[in-house]
Amino acid sequence: MTKCTVIIPFYQREPGILARALRSVFAQSHPDFDVTVVDDASPSPVEIELQGFSPAERARITVIAQPNAGPGGARNMGLDHVPAESSYAAFLDSDDEWTPDHLEHAVAGLSRFDADCYFASIRGGEEFHYHFGVSALAETTTVLRLSDEPPLVEIPDLAGVMLKNWSFLHLSCMVIGRNLFREIRFEAALRLAAEDVLFFYDCVRGAKRIILSDGIGATRGEGINIFHGLDNDSPLFLKQQFNTWVALDKLESRFSHGPEDQASIEAYKQVARRQALWGQMRLVRRRKAPQLGLLAEWAWRDPKLLRSAVELAVAKITR
Repeated sequence: MTKCTVIIPFYQREPGILARALRSVFAQSHPDFDVTVVDDASPSPVEIELQGFSPAERARITVIAQPNAGPGGARNMGLDHVPAESSYAAFLDSDDEWTPDHLEHAVAGLSRFDADCYFASIRGGEEFHYHFGVSALAETTTVLRLSDEPPLVEIPDLAGVMLKNWSFLHLSCMVIGRNLFREIRFEAALRLAAEDVLFFYDCVRGAKRIILSDGIGATRGEGINIFHGLDNDSPLFLKQQFNTWVALDKLESRFSHGPEDQASIEAYKQVARRQALWGQMRLVRRRKAPQLGLLAEWAWRDPKLLRSAVELAVAKITR
């Protein structure tokens, strides 16, 4: 049997959320796994979440406590502590739940097709309407069918496809092999946005083979979500958009890209610039001071921010 280590970053305010996620882990049809819960200074104590589990189940759970470092920092801590005997690392957000056959399908597919990166589809509520399943990719790109049961596919240009729209990817549906979990880490400083996208892309470009499942691997929960917890009026909104731009800039500089991929990256960068500038304009209209310090830092690194500001100003004047 092939061993997996399940990594769960934990920071929640309401009790019972982690316990629900853990029950979905212990309901897996693939039995060979251990669990690492990284307590990221959670307001809701992790000990309460473990009370309903048997001694045998609790013996398979390792809890690592750390000062708050955000979800990327917590996942990095988990990756740093994957046991030597584990062949795969699987991620699960503490407010999500796996379907019972998620690990079984992942391990079987990775082994059968000599792959080291696996994504399944996720099911979410109305709040996450932008997520779409792997099966929808057949409408826009080449998809190669590998297996009907479980429903596995391969996408020849997955890196390019995800640069157009990465909303079919989710960490709770991701399983990676040893060469990836030993080498690749999250950019923990980008905790407000896009650290997962950068990790996805690093793994996709670093993997020897990636397989995907049409099937549902997890159900999206509605616990604390840093990205969706901020709106345009939040004082952290500008920082969130800046972090998105930084992640895209790192992604752009780490690898070589063809013209089409380069255009996709620039398009997402421009969205971040415009979102940030619109947010600052809202502050000014409400007679609040814009965040000039961070805007100056951004403009120093990215002169296109100034051009975007001029374009928005001209558009407003000529409207």
